[in-house]
Amino acid sequence: MKRRVLAALLSVTMTAAFLMGCGKDAKRETVATNEMEVEGDDVTTLKVWTFIEFHQKFYTDMAKKWNQEHPDKKVKLVLSNLSYDDMHNKLSLALESKEGAPDVVDIELGKFPAFMVGEVGLRDLTDVIEPYKKSIVKSRLDIYSKEGKIYGLPTHVGATVAFYNTDLLKTAGINYEDIKTWDDFKEAGVKYYKATGKSFATIETTAQWMINLMLAQKGGDYLKEDGSLNVNNEIMAEVLEYIKGMQDTGAFSVIPGGQPDNEEAYPCYNNGEYAVQIMPFWNTSRFVNYMTDLAGKVAIAPTPVWKTSDKEFASIGGGGTGTAIVASGKHADLAAEVMAYIKLSEEANKEVWNVLGFDPVNTEVWSDTEITQNADNQYVKYFSNYPFDTLNKIKDNIGSLGSLTDEKWPSINNEFCTVTLNNIFENGMEVKEALKESQATLENEFKK
Repeated sequence: MKRRVLAALLSVTMTAAFLMGCGKDAKRETVATNEMEVEGDDVTTLKVWTFIEFHQKFYTDMAKKWNQEHPDKKVKLVLSNLSYDDMHNKLSLALESKEGAPDVVDIELGKFPAFMVGEVGLRDLTDVIEPYKKSIVKSRLDIYSKEGKIYGLPTHVGATVAFYNTDLLKTAGINYEDIKTWDDFKEAGVKYYKATGKSFATIETTAQWMINLMLAQKGGDYLKEDGSLNVNNEIMAEVLEYIKGMQDTGAFSVIPGGQPDNEEAYPCYNNGEYAVQIMPFWNTSRFVNYMTDLAGKVAIAPTPVWKTSDKEFASIGGGGTGTAIVASGKHADLAAEVMAYIKLSEEANKEVWNVLGFDPVNTEVWSDTEITQNADNQYVKYFSNYPFDTLNKIKDNIGSLGSLTDEKWPSINNEFCTVTLNNIFENGMEVKEALKESQATLENEFKK
């Protein structure tokens, strides 16, 4: 087991950059430990590891609220922020040796399947999730599950939506509300390109945000139902051929950096070089922080679908960090109860939106207009429509890809984002030939 877990972790150092909605810095050194100040003697100390520095303040603020509401179960969080790869590798070794593990740890979605191999060293969280479960988007619990047990607490839904620059679309006579299907989207792109000479939207080579959505909507995946590798399949080919056709119109192009969520891409959007992004909802924070010139010009809408049918997913969740509890920890039960409150309670999820700009996994917040339409909220101020109006339209039809929970996923993701998509969209390789090569590469890797 140890060799399999380490191999899965060490072979995919690029994976998280493409999956996560919270950012990482693989070069960052461990930050000095931060400790909460808690009054009283009967306080339980919980050691927390994370690779996302701004999670620390959120956890601390919510732990203070927990202490206020549960004076008989006070906790003191001792938080350490480690570099992405360092933290996941240390966690693997700690679980194997049963020494040095924290009580609580953030595990990035792309790494999570590696910790589901063999004997799981994380606590089953099904019991502490139960009080909140009816309000939580089910697909975001599924991605941290194995054999009916849930091992991670989601940070956000990451519902894939469309971000339209309405000012740019108006110059080409395009109303984003008329775009319902992928054919509509493609036609709008061609119309926009003819009117402006600029790209309408992007083709991804270092991520799979739009690709995974289109694949899931068609009922496809990267694996067969029995878990065997199946990247070279007809539905996958159909999706990639369609996107290649979009690129061939000239209206869709590969953006610098290969996807919308990177430092090379932000200026391109800010300068009006592209009119649309198909991205997870957490991208709201990128607009507010990195594309300030577009304030008031961007509307959030449901993504296109293949056919206007209830059978298709309107959206899928993208990216994410699952907060897990080490099963062998002395205070595992209390840690699980506390972190379920911090990650899933309605109170906490209000702050997920207010502070982080993420779509909360607790959908009770979605209908609270005092929160979602608060005129003082920086995200409400930025976008030209209410972001949660779109979320409520797709609320009951947000899915996921089954392969995201499989131990093969990190390697599949790495292959697609470093080889397959570049071969197709940069090097001009035929789709089926590129898929055939990647299938062979991955089959060879999994035999080792």
